[in-house]
Amino acid sequence: MAAFSQLYDLHINILFNYGLKLTIDKELLKDCIHDIFVKLYTKKDELGTIDNLKSYLFISLKNKLCDELRKRMYMSDTAIEDVNAVAPTDVEDDYMEEEQRKNEFSLVKRLLDQLSPRQREALTLYYIEEKKYEDICEIMNMNYQSVRNLMHRGLTKLRSLAS
Repeated sequence: MAAFSQLYDLHINILFNYGLKLTIDKELLKDCIHDIFVKLYTKKDELGTIDNLKSYLFISLKNKLCDELRKRMYMSDTAIEDVNAVAPTDVEDDYMEEEQRKNEFSLVKRLLDQLSPRQREALTLYYIEEKKYEDICEIMNMNYQSVRNLMHRGLTKLRSLAS
């Protein structure tokens, strides 16, 4: 139970901030967050393995909010346009873009890890720190042509690994 409490404490603020992008009804949002954690705890044996807990929680919260808002619209006489509806496309797009960026960063890191330390250093200095070849020569204590060759071999290896 202590571990579950820590899990709750770790994710409550980020879920609440995410939920505020979906609805301005803070009480509904709090209820939905609590409901997804109750479900997570009570049905933990039925859920199986959750590979990405944060994604699971975000999606569960969005679905729970949508369900609750649908119930409210169905049970009221309020026009759909007057309801504080969820705008999932913007938030989902932002989340998907962030996930894409993380995946690309992870891929680049894995590819760079397969280079020699000197190749990685030269490419990092040139592309990330935006150093000129002359500066790289000085930093790495190498002559100009050696740095050019090192960069060329590193880029060639990256291209072959990425394809």
